[in-house]
Amino acid sequence: MSNLNASFAALADPTRRAILARLALGEATVNELVEPFEMTQPAISRHLKVLEGAGLIIRRVEGTKRPCRLAPTAMAEIDQWLGMLRQALAANYNRLDDVLAAMKTET
Repeated sequence: MSNLNASFAALADPTRRAILARLALGEATVNELVEPFEMTQPAISRHLKVLEGAGLIIRRVEGTKRPCRLAPTAMAEIDQWLGMLRQALAANYNRLDDVLAAMKTET
């Protein structure tokens, strides 16, 4: 559960969500990730540390570059948790459908 908490904390920031959206298109270096933002490279690096700490991205060393990419199973725990909520909502809607159908047949 702590990884789930870290993931949601990381996703709470719009800059980090934008970084993840960019990385969904493919691997990128810190300098490539800085381009669309009005931020410094150290500021983007701090965001990347949070994403890496949450297990959402993987960074590797390639000479002087440190390309980043989405972690292969980055969203698995989040998706599993959201799936549980989707099932609960579906069950609630099914019960509501049953109540409405029963009310309709009573009239």
